[in-house]
Amino acid sequence: MLKTILTLALAASIAPAPPAEQVVRKDWKVRGEAGYLGVREVRPDRAARGRPVVLLHGARVPGVASFDLPVPGGSLAADLARQGHRVFVVDARGYGASDRPPALDAPPSANPPAVTGEQVVRDIASVVDWLRATTRHHRVDLVGWATGGHWAAWYASEHAGRVEHLVVLNSLYGAIDGHPVLGRGSVYEDPARPGEFDDARHGAYRLSTGPGLLGGWDSGIPVDDKSRWRDPRVAAAYVEHALAGDPTSADREPPSFRAPTGAMKDSFHLATGRRLWHAGTITARTLVLRGALDFWSREGDVTTLVADLRRAEDVRAVHLDGATHFAHLDRAGHGRDRLLDEVLRWLR
Repeated sequence: MLKTILTLALAASIAPAPPAEQVVRKDWKVRGEAGYLGVREVRPDRAARGRPVVLLHGARVPGVASFDLPVPGGSLAADLARQGHRVFVVDARGYGASDRPPALDAPPSANPPAVTGEQVVRDIASVVDWLRATTRHHRVDLVGWATGGHWAAWYASEHAGRVEHLVVLNSLYGAIDGHPVLGRGSVYEDPARPGEFDDARHGAYRLSTGPGLLGGWDSGIPVDDKSRWRDPRVAAAYVEHALAGDPTSADREPPSFRAPTGAMKDSFHLATGRRLWHAGTITARTLVLRGALDFWSREGDVTTLVADLRRAEDVRAVHLDGATHFAHLDRAGHGRDRLLDEVLRWLR
Protein backbone atom coordinates (compact mmCIF):
# COMPACT_ATOMS: atom_id res chain seq x y z
CA MET A 1 0.00 0.00 0.00
CA LEU A 2 1.31 3.37 -0.96
CA LYS A 3 0.84 6.08 1.64
CA THR A 4 1.70 9.65 0.78
CA ILE A 5 1.53 11.89 3.80
CA LEU A 6 0.93 15.28 2.66
CA THR A 7 -35.29 1.71 -3.38
CA LEU A 8 -37.30 3.30 -4.07
CA ALA A 9 -36.50 6.45 -5.94
CA LEU A 10 -39.07 8.98 -7.01
CA ALA A 11 -38.11 11.60 -9.53
CA ALA A 12 -39.48 14.84 -8.09
CA SER A 13 -38.33 17.43 -10.60
CA ILE A 14 -35.95 18.07 -13.46
CA ALA A 15 -34.43 21.53 -13.72
CA PRO A 16 -31.93 22.05 -16.55
CA ALA A 17 -29.22 24.53 -15.64
CA PRO A 18 -28.55 27.57 -17.80
CA PRO A 19 -26.78 26.59 -21.04
CA ALA A 20 -23.50 28.15 -19.96
CA GLU A 21 -23.28 25.75 -17.02
CA GLN A 22 -23.66 22.65 -19.20
CA VAL A 23 -25.02 20.62 -16.29
CA VAL A 24 -28.41 19.07 -15.58
CA ARG A 25 -30.02 18.78 -12.16
CA LYS A 26 -32.60 16.30 -10.96
CA ASP A 27 -34.06 15.94 -7.48
CA TRP A 28 -34.84 12.49 -6.12
CA LYS A 29 -36.50 10.99 -3.07
CA VAL A 30 -34.78 7.80 -1.95
CA ARG A 31 -36.36 5.46 0.57
CA GLY A 32 -34.40 5.28 3.84
CA GLU A 33 -35.07 3.37 7.01
CA ALA A 34 -37.00 6.27 8.57
CA GLY A 35 -38.62 7.96 5.56
CA TYR A 36 -37.45 9.54 2.34
CA LEU A 37 -34.03 11.09 1.81
CA GLY A 38 -33.55 14.08 -0.46
CA VAL A 39 -30.87 13.55 -3.11
CA ARG A 40 -29.95 16.05 -5.83
CA GLU A 41 -28.24 14.72 -8.93
CA VAL A 42 -25.94 17.10 -10.81
CA ARG A 43 -24.47 15.69 -14.00
CA PRO A 44 -23.01 16.88 -17.29
CA ASP A 45 -25.44 17.30 -20.15
CA ARG A 46 -23.46 14.61 -21.93
CA ALA A 47 -22.75 11.09 -20.75
CA ALA A 48 -21.10 11.01 -17.33
CA ARG A 49 -18.08 8.83 -16.72
CA GLY A 50 -17.01 6.72 -13.80
CA ARG A 51 -18.58 5.99 -10.45
CA PRO A 52 -21.23 8.15 -8.77
CA VAL A 53 -19.73 10.87 -6.56
CA VAL A 54 -21.68 11.40 -3.32
CA LEU A 55 -21.33 14.74 -1.49
CA LEU A 56 -22.12 14.83 2.24
CA HIS A 57 -22.88 18.05 4.14
CA GLY A 58 -21.89 18.91 7.69
CA ALA A 59 -23.63 19.27 11.05
CA ARG A 60 -25.81 22.29 10.34
CA VAL A 61 -26.37 23.34 6.71
CA PRO A 62 -27.94 20.81 4.30
CA GLY A 63 -26.65 19.57 0.98
CA VAL A 64 -27.83 22.04 -1.65
CA ALA A 65 -26.82 25.08 0.40
CA SER A 66 -23.43 23.47 1.03
CA PHE A 67 -22.61 22.21 -2.45
CA ASP A 68 -24.92 23.55 -5.17
CA LEU A 69 -25.55 27.28 -4.89
CA PRO A 70 -26.78 28.92 -8.12
CA VAL A 71 -24.05 31.57 -8.24
CA PRO A 72 -20.53 31.53 -9.70
CA GLY A 73 -18.13 29.78 -7.36
CA GLY A 74 -20.95 28.37 -5.24
CA SER A 75 -21.38 24.85 -6.59
CA LEU A 76 -18.76 22.21 -6.00
CA ALA A 77 -21.27 19.74 -7.45
CA ALA A 78 -21.47 21.62 -10.75
CA ASP A 79 -17.69 21.99 -10.93
CA LEU A 80 -17.29 18.23 -10.59
CA ALA A 81 -20.08 17.60 -13.10
CA ARG A 82 -18.44 19.85 -15.69
CA GLN A 83 -15.45 17.54 -15.49
CA GLY A 84 -17.63 14.57 -16.40
CA HIS A 85 -18.69 13.27 -12.99
CA ARG A 86 -22.22 12.25 -12.02
CA VAL A 87 -22.69 13.87 -8.61
CA PHE A 88 -25.30 13.17 -5.92
CA VAL A 89 -25.80 15.69 -3.11
CA VAL A 90 -27.38 13.89 -0.14
CA ASP A 91 -29.39 15.26 2.78
CA ALA A 92 -29.25 13.14 5.93
CA ARG A 93 -32.55 12.58 7.73
CA GLY A 94 -33.61 15.77 9.49
CA TYR A 95 -31.88 18.03 6.96
CA GLY A 96 -32.97 19.87 3.82
CA ALA A 97 -35.21 17.87 1.51
CA SER A 98 -35.16 14.72 3.68
CA ASP A 99 -37.93 13.69 6.04
CA ARG A 100 -37.55 14.89 9.61
CA PRO A 101 -37.94 12.73 12.71
CA PRO A 102 -40.87 13.60 15.00
CA ALA A 103 -38.48 15.10 17.57
CA LEU A 104 -37.88 18.05 15.25
CA ASP A 105 -41.57 19.00 15.40
CA ALA A 106 -41.58 19.22 19.19
CA PRO A 107 -39.81 21.81 21.35
CA PRO A 108 -36.06 21.09 21.38
CA SER A 109 -36.05 20.37 25.11
CA ALA A 110 -38.64 17.61 24.75
CA ASN A 111 -36.16 15.12 23.29
CA PRO A 112 -32.46 14.20 23.44
CA PRO A 113 -30.10 15.07 20.55
CA ALA A 114 -31.67 13.86 17.30
CA VAL A 115 -30.04 12.14 14.31
CA THR A 116 -26.99 10.30 15.54
CA GLY A 117 -23.98 9.34 13.45
CA GLU A 118 -25.12 5.73 13.42
CA GLN A 119 -28.38 6.81 11.84
CA VAL A 120 -26.69 8.97 9.21
CA VAL A 121 -24.39 6.09 8.27
CA ARG A 122 -27.51 4.01 7.65
CA ASP A 123 -28.89 6.84 5.50
CA ILE A 124 -25.71 6.80 3.44
CA ALA A 125 -26.11 3.04 3.11
CA SER A 126 -29.65 3.51 1.73
CA VAL A 127 -28.43 5.98 -0.89
CA VAL A 128 -25.44 3.84 -1.87
CA ASP A 129 -27.68 0.78 -2.22
CA TRP A 130 -29.97 2.81 -4.49
CA LEU A 131 -27.03 4.03 -6.57
CA ARG A 132 -25.64 0.52 -6.90
CA ALA A 133 -29.03 -0.66 -8.16
CA THR A 134 -29.61 2.19 -10.61
CA THR A 135 -26.19 3.19 -11.98
CA ARG A 136 -24.64 -0.27 -12.55
CA HIS A 137 -21.62 0.74 -10.47
CA HIS A 138 -20.82 -1.49 -7.52
CA ARG A 139 -18.76 1.20 -5.77
CA VAL A 140 -19.16 4.92 -5.18
CA ASP A 141 -16.85 7.82 -4.39
CA LEU A 142 -17.64 9.71 -1.16
CA VAL A 143 -16.71 13.35 -0.49
CA GLY A 144 -17.56 14.69 2.97
CA TRP A 145 -17.12 18.14 4.46
CA ALA A 146 -16.65 18.59 8.23
CA THR A 147 -19.12 16.24 9.96
CA GLY A 148 -19.91 14.91 6.50
CA GLY A 149 -16.33 13.69 6.24
CA HIS A 150 -16.71 11.92 9.58
CA TRP A 151 -19.95 10.29 8.37
CA ALA A 152 -18.44 9.33 5.00
CA ALA A 153 -15.37 7.72 6.55
CA TRP A 154 -17.52 5.97 9.17
CA TYR A 155 -19.59 4.45 6.36
CA ALA A 156 -16.42 3.46 4.48
CA SER A 157 -15.10 1.76 7.62
CA GLU A 158 -18.19 -0.47 7.74
CA HIS A 159 -18.69 -1.02 4.00
CA ALA A 160 -15.16 -1.30 2.65
CA GLY A 161 -16.16 -3.01 -0.57
CA ARG A 162 -18.55 -0.27 -1.63
CA VAL A 163 -16.28 2.81 -1.62
CA GLU A 164 -13.54 3.34 -4.21
CA HIS A 165 -12.43 6.90 -3.41
CA LEU A 166 -12.94 8.75 -0.11
CA VAL A 167 -12.31 12.46 0.41
CA VAL A 168 -12.37 13.86 3.96
CA LEU A 169 -12.35 17.68 4.19
CA ASN A 170 -11.85 19.59 7.46
CA SER A 171 -13.14 16.74 9.61
CA LEU A 172 -12.63 15.50 13.16
CA TYR A 173 -11.38 11.97 13.76
CA GLY A 174 -11.42 11.76 17.52
CA ALA A 175 -8.18 10.14 18.53
CA ILE A 176 -6.99 13.18 20.52
CA ASP A 177 -8.50 15.04 23.46
CA GLY A 178 -8.75 18.81 23.40
CA HIS A 179 -10.48 21.34 21.17
CA PRO A 180 -10.72 25.14 21.45
CA VAL A 181 -14.41 25.29 20.50
CA LEU A 182 -16.11 21.92 20.91
CA GLY A 183 -14.43 20.04 23.75
CA ARG A 184 -14.02 20.22 27.49
CA GLY A 185 -15.01 23.54 29.02
CA SER A 186 -17.14 24.47 26.01
CA VAL A 187 -20.88 25.21 26.01
CA TYR A 188 -21.42 21.61 24.92
CA GLU A 189 -20.05 20.05 28.14
CA ASP A 190 -22.47 19.19 30.93
CA PRO A 191 -21.22 21.09 34.00
CA ALA A 192 -22.61 18.38 36.25
CA ARG A 193 -20.91 15.60 34.27
CA PRO A 194 -17.46 16.67 33.08
CA GLY A 195 -16.57 15.06 29.77
CA GLU A 196 -20.20 14.46 28.81
CA PHE A 197 -22.40 16.29 26.32
CA ASP A 198 -25.10 18.51 27.85
CA ASP A 199 -28.20 16.84 26.41
CA ALA A 200 -30.63 18.88 28.51
CA ARG A 201 -29.23 22.23 27.41
CA HIS A 202 -29.08 21.48 23.68
CA GLY A 203 -32.04 19.18 23.17
CA ALA A 204 -33.05 17.57 19.89
CA TYR A 205 -32.16 20.40 17.53
CA ARG A 206 -30.82 23.93 17.30
CA LEU A 207 -32.15 26.94 15.42
CA SER A 208 -29.89 28.96 13.14
CA THR A 209 -30.62 32.39 11.69
CA GLY A 210 -29.10 33.79 8.53
CA PRO A 211 -26.63 36.15 10.27
CA GLY A 212 -25.67 33.37 12.65
CA LEU A 213 -24.42 31.28 9.74
CA LEU A 214 -21.75 33.78 8.78
CA GLY A 215 -20.10 34.41 12.16
CA GLY A 216 -17.76 31.44 12.12
CA TRP A 217 -16.98 32.00 8.45
CA ASP A 218 -16.19 35.67 9.06
CA SER A 219 -13.94 34.90 12.02
CA GLY A 220 -11.90 32.48 9.92
CA ILE A 221 -11.17 35.05 7.20
CA PRO A 222 -8.03 36.98 8.22
CA VAL A 223 -8.89 40.27 6.48
CA ASP A 224 -11.35 42.99 7.45
CA ASP A 225 -12.98 43.18 4.04
CA LYS A 226 -14.55 39.73 3.80
CA SER A 227 -15.60 40.35 0.18
CA ARG A 228 -11.94 40.11 -0.85
CA TRP A 229 -11.96 36.51 0.36
CA ARG A 230 -15.56 35.44 -0.17
CA ASP A 231 -17.89 36.53 -2.96
CA PRO A 232 -20.88 38.33 -1.34
CA ARG A 233 -23.16 36.54 -3.80
CA VAL A 234 -22.00 33.18 -2.45
CA ALA A 235 -22.56 34.29 1.16
CA ALA A 236 -26.06 35.58 0.35
CA ALA A 237 -27.00 32.41 -1.53
CA TYR A 238 -25.61 30.25 1.29
CA VAL A 239 -27.89 31.95 3.81
CA GLU A 240 -30.90 31.98 1.49
CA HIS A 241 -30.68 28.28 0.63
CA ALA A 242 -29.92 27.18 4.18
CA LEU A 243 -33.14 28.84 5.32
CA ALA A 244 -35.06 27.52 2.33
CA GLY A 245 -34.01 23.99 3.25
CA ASP A 246 -36.42 24.06 6.20
CA PRO A 247 -40.09 24.61 5.27
CA THR A 248 -40.76 26.05 8.74
CA SER A 249 -38.03 28.71 8.68
CA ALA A 250 -40.44 31.56 7.88
CA ASP A 251 -42.69 30.58 10.80
CA ARG A 252 -40.19 32.10 13.25
CA GLU A 253 -38.99 35.66 13.71
CA PRO A 254 -36.28 36.12 12.74
CA PRO A 255 -36.46 33.27 10.19
CA SER A 256 -34.44 30.27 11.32
CA PHE A 257 -33.93 26.66 10.32
CA ARG A 258 -33.68 23.50 12.41
CA ALA A 259 -30.56 21.33 12.52
CA PRO A 260 -30.42 18.12 14.57
CA THR A 261 -27.98 18.20 17.50
CA GLY A 262 -26.95 14.55 17.23
CA ALA A 263 -24.08 15.67 15.03
CA MET A 264 -22.91 18.10 17.70
CA LYS A 265 -22.98 15.40 20.35
CA ASP A 266 -20.88 13.18 18.11
CA SER A 267 -18.52 16.08 17.47
CA PHE A 268 -18.14 16.73 21.19
CA HIS A 269 -17.17 13.08 21.65
CA LEU A 270 -14.65 13.34 18.82
CA ALA A 271 -13.26 16.56 20.29
CA THR A 272 -12.71 14.84 23.64
CA GLY A 273 -10.71 11.94 22.27
CA ARG A 274 -13.36 9.31 21.59
CA ARG A 275 -13.25 7.48 18.27
CA LEU A 276 -16.73 6.57 17.08
CA TRP A 277 -15.29 4.41 14.27
CA HIS A 278 -11.82 3.22 13.32
CA ALA A 279 -10.07 3.97 10.04
CA GLY A 280 -8.14 0.72 10.16
CA THR A 281 -10.89 -1.09 8.25
CA ILE A 282 -11.08 1.41 5.37
CA THR A 283 -9.72 0.12 2.05
CA ALA A 284 -10.76 3.05 -0.18
CA ARG A 285 -8.18 5.37 -1.69
CA THR A 286 -8.40 8.22 0.83
CA LEU A 287 -7.61 11.90 0.44
CA VAL A 288 -7.51 13.94 3.66
CA LEU A 289 -7.71 17.71 3.24
CA ARG A 290 -7.38 20.38 5.91
CA GLY A 291 -7.42 24.14 5.57
CA ALA A 292 -4.74 25.97 7.51
CA LEU A 293 -7.40 28.36 8.88
CA ASP A 294 -9.96 25.69 9.73
CA PHE A 295 -11.55 26.08 13.18
CA TRP A 296 -13.22 22.64 13.23
CA SER A 297 -10.59 20.00 12.52
CA ARG A 298 -7.17 19.77 14.14
CA GLU A 299 -3.78 18.84 12.76
CA GLY A 300 -3.88 15.85 15.06
CA ASP A 301 -7.05 14.62 13.37
CA VAL A 302 -5.15 14.45 10.09
CA THR A 303 -2.04 12.74 11.44
CA THR A 304 -3.91 10.15 13.50
CA LEU A 305 -6.38 9.42 10.71
CA VAL A 306 -3.58 8.89 8.20
CA ALA A 307 -1.70 6.68 10.64
CA ASP A 308 -4.77 4.49 11.12
CA LEU A 309 -5.47 4.12 7.38
CA ARG A 310 -3.24 1.07 7.22
CA ARG A 311 -5.41 -0.96 4.86
CA ALA A 312 -6.30 1.86 2.48
CA GLU A 313 -5.09 1.30 -1.06
CA ASP A 314 -3.57 4.78 -1.19
CA VAL A 315 -3.55 7.76 1.18
CA ARG A 316 -2.74 11.40 0.60
CA ALA A 317 -2.95 14.20 3.15
CA VAL A 318 -2.91 17.78 1.87
CA HIS A 319 -2.49 20.97 3.87
CA LEU A 320 -4.42 23.76 2.15
CA ASP A 321 -2.42 26.90 2.85
CA GLY A 322 -4.57 29.91 3.65
CA ALA A 323 -7.84 27.98 3.37
CA THR A 324 -10.73 28.35 5.81
CA HIS A 325 -13.32 25.83 6.94
CA PHE A 326 -15.40 26.98 3.96
CA ALA A 327 -12.68 26.55 1.35
CA HIS A 328 -15.05 25.17 -1.30
CA LEU A 329 -17.15 28.35 -1.06
CA ASP A 330 -14.34 30.91 -0.80
CA ARG A 331 -12.80 32.67 -3.78
CA ALA A 332 -10.54 30.69 -6.08
CA GLY A 333 -7.34 32.31 -4.83
CA HIS A 334 -8.11 31.50 -1.21
CA GLY A 335 -8.14 27.73 -1.28
CA ARG A 336 -11.01 26.83 -3.56
CA ASP A 337 -8.97 26.28 -6.71
CA ARG A 338 -6.41 24.12 -4.86
CA LEU A 339 -9.16 22.10 -3.21
CA LEU A 340 -10.97 21.50 -6.50
CA ASP A 341 -7.73 20.52 -8.22
CA GLU A 342 -6.88 18.01 -5.48
CA VAL A 343 -10.36 16.46 -5.46
CA LEU A 344 -10.55 16.14 -9.24
CA ARG A 345 -7.09 14.61 -9.42
CA TRP A 346 -8.01 12.10 -6.71
CA LEU A 347 -11.31 11.09 -8.30
CA ARG A 348 -9.55 10.40 -11.60
